[in-house]
Amino acid sequence: MSAVLVVNAGSSSLKYELLDPVSRDRLATGLVERIGGDARRRHRRGRKSWEEPVAGHDHRAAFDALLDAFRRHGPTLDPASLLAVGHRVVHGGERFTAPVVIDDAVLDAVEDLVPLAPLHNPANLLGIRLARRAFGDVPHVAVFDTAFHATMPPAAYTYAVPAEWRERHAVRRYGFHGTSHAYVSRRTAELLGRDPVDVNLVVLHLGNGASACAVAGGRSVDTSMGLTPLEGLVMGTRSGDVDPSLPAHLARTTGLGLEDYDRALNRESGLLALSGSSDWRDVVARRAAGDADAALAFDVTVHRLVTYVGGYAALLARLDALAFTGGIGEHSPDLREAVIDRLGVLGLELDRDANAGHEGTERRVTTDASPVAAFVVPTDEELEIARECVAVLGGA
Repeated sequence: MSAVLVVNAGSSSLKYELLDPVSRDRLATGLVERIGGDARRRHRRGRKSWEEPVAGHDHRAAFDALLDAFRRHGPTLDPASLLAVGHRVVHGGERFTAPVVIDDAVLDAVEDLVPLAPLHNPANLLGIRLARRAFGDVPHVAVFDTAFHATMPPAAYTYAVPAEWRERHAVRRYGFHGTSHAYVSRRTAELLGRDPVDVNLVVLHLGNGASACAVAGGRSVDTSMGLTPLEGLVMGTRSGDVDPSLPAHLARTTGLGLEDYDRALNRESGLLALSGSSDWRDVVARRAAGDADAALAFDVTVHRLVTYVGGYAALLARLDALAFTGGIGEHSPDLREAVIDRLGVLGLELDRDANAGHEGTERRVTTDASPVAAFVVPTDEELEIARECVAVLGGA
């Protein structure tokens, strides 16, 4: 038994990957998207890939499509060959601070956490239940997005709000993207040729969702997302930081209700609100063509990033490296250039040739003389989940 099946069930998609966590071989990857509508699946094995419609519109049909893809296109998904099935779960609350083998009690506890992640945990739970029915004799492991940030000190995770909110309703900062931050921070230390326990760095996970994380000695000590994934950086459709009195102000002046406010900040804000597009590629192209709104969206995004990195550098007391990951972090040289140039005060010096070339590949993008290094490190959350499965089951 050497392979791990990683399952990431979202509200409208089901991503999966079968891989060997030791050799890092990808045996198969796939995605069922547009669940609830005209769902389609993509399955890839080696250099061959297939795209097909899915019969049915719910998560059960999506999981059946996953199993069917392996039956038709391989490799054989034999339970006897599976070490584990690893599941991404967005919110572990205060209870789950590390990966855990799933049993009925764990499922009940994750269900109790649904109020903290009403859009994500229900879909994660459904994926787990479907996978357990299909692979009942295989260990299933939950890996939580919030777990990596369980090492944050109270000064970092505590909101200055009434004690009843904090104690009775678990109101605090949790952070997200933890699986990505864990992988990228460790890999960045390897690129520096140093042990992670000796490295202080900031990881910028930049995609449609975005977060920054300060990592000291391999442990998260602060991160930009909070109780929910809304806090922090500017994102595709999420606002990031705003004045906490904004909902009360809008309620008084416009009559805006809480549900409309919540929808606006999560789905109608961020790059979309500033530029008219939630796609960073559109923002960069329109900025280059002279579009003022796109230029503002770019500048606000960079300003927020520089503010967080600068603050985290002070918090860490010594900054060894900065890592860019995620779809934007890996593929936007314009953004990296703007951020690194603004951080010259911290000792970062951009290598413009390295930054401009080899898009999406792992590399250093600061000069050899730069006291603080910056890297592009493509994230590998599936490999991190598979490794966590091996660890929690007692493997090397």
